[in-house]
Amino acid sequence: MGEVKIIEIKKSVFADNEKDADSLRTELKEKKVFLLNLMSSPGSGKTTTLIQILNRIKNKVRVAVMEADIDGDVDAVKIKEATGVPSIQLHTGGMCHLDAEMTRQGLDNLNLEETDLVILENVGNLVCPAEFDTGATCNAMILSVPEGDDKPLKYPLMFSVCDLVLINKMDVLPYFDFNMERCKRFIQMRNANAQVIPISAKTGDGLDAFANWLLDRISEC
Repeated sequence: MGEVKIIEIKKSVFADNEKDADSLRTELKEKKVFLLNLMSSPGSGKTTTLIQILNRIKNKVRVAVMEADIDGDVDAVKIKEATGVPSIQLHTGGMCHLDAEMTRQGLDNLNLEETDLVILENVGNLVCPAEFDTGATCNAMILSVPEGDDKPLKYPLMFSVCDLVLINKMDVLPYFDFNMERCKRFIQMRNANAQVIPISAKTGDGLDAFANWLLDRISEC
């Protein structure tokens, strides 16, 4: 197994996270760096999706990855070995989210002068990560078919803060009681502006659409 840099993230001392998040967004915009905050529950396929998308865009934009977890470096190593993209692991010290200052600490360990896109794979959780603005340019989430089509009703904040919702594991749709149109309707109830893209990280279906969505927004940065 390869080696990756591990950053021990310290809890933010800033009481006003929103102010710090806005400041970080401004700094990233000035540097022309696009930060995507990718969220989901554990097991939804974030890392597999990320590997697929990185291999599609890594020759088009300069990209780096920050993997956030309570402990371990499994995902950062997996990303580095599968894609060759620079990847660092962020340890949250037991917390189930990142805030703007913690995100900044991770960014400080990347060479932003040679980076167009940073993807932050947030801690697997549908509650806490949505409550803290990381300073990201855009927020995206993955909802997998086995989780059910009613999640927008149960976790409204997560869906309301996301610019993009990826519905993953479409390859197993026939085996689950998951109604796509109903799910889209629930998402629109929470966020009328959210774009929905069905994908399968296993088969690759829909991932070109995700890649194009991401590249289009980076070009506007």
